[in-house]
Amino acid sequence: MFIGAHISASGGLENAPANAHNQGCECYQFFSRSPQGGPVKKLSPADIKKFRLANQRFGFRNFYVHAPYFINLASSNNRIYYGSISVLREELERGSLLGVKYLMTHLGSAKDLGAKQALKKVIAGLEKILDGYHGSTELLIEISAGSGAIIGDTFEELAAIIGNWKLEIGNCPAICFDTAHAFESGYDLHDEKSVQKTFSHFDKIIGLKKLKLLHLNDSKTTLGSHSDRHADLGSGAIGLTGFSALIKYLQKKKLDIDLVLETPTDSRRKKDIQTLKNIRDNK
Repeated sequence: MFIGAHISASGGLENAPANAHNQGCECYQFFSRSPQGGPVKKLSPADIKKFRLANQRFGFRNFYVHAPYFINLASSNNRIYYGSISVLREELERGSLLGVKYLMTHLGSAKDLGAKQALKKVIAGLEKILDGYHGSTELLIEISAGSGAIIGDTFEELAAIIGNWKLEIGNCPAICFDTAHAFESGYDLHDEKSVQKTFSHFDKIIGLKKLKLLHLNDSKTTLGSHSDRHADLGSGAIGLTGFSALIKYLQKKKLDIDLVLETPTDSRRKKDIQTLKNIRDNK
């Protein structure tokens, strides 16, 4: 169980490992391109070498890429829909060149099509992305907070997406579990009993074997708020008791899953990482 955070790669991807090391990370997440969109620089052999050497220098084995924010696999606009497919496939290929373990993405909004039609379009889009893909970076779907018509906020909807998979298509997506999003979607995590209940339900509907990464974020808003507002650990509605219970649950189940913070206050992140390490190591 490595513990880390989302880290800036400003000035060059090779800067991310040093930035992660300075924060006390054991793993880290980054953007390989601007999350807001725009042209992306092609990775040169020199870029790849510098990034890989930097990870070796600081001892990182696990690092992850988050897809851009504009992804929408449920859009009725073909430019957005096929653009999202193209970007996610490209990010998987780039991730494989860099040695990235997982690429995580949100799925988008069903507001244009309605839930049923949007779900079909999302599944078709994911199949297009992964058809013929043989890289090493795996695709993860991140649970959403369910604001508006955003797709992927319930275990049942996530199960419908990764369960309706054509047999000839490999690399079936798995799940990135964001604590703030799940809590805001109505899955309680504030104590040992609620953590046990939530993940027992996850195991029943999706299966714990599909759980590959956790984003650890407290929630600024209440259970079931559907608001998508991250808070620093211990300063939100989940609280440190909930995060302690979650880590102990993962340890009890012997789940080899990394924890990545996406908390809002940069100056607190190093301290929060150390707090999680202390919980994990029973200090």
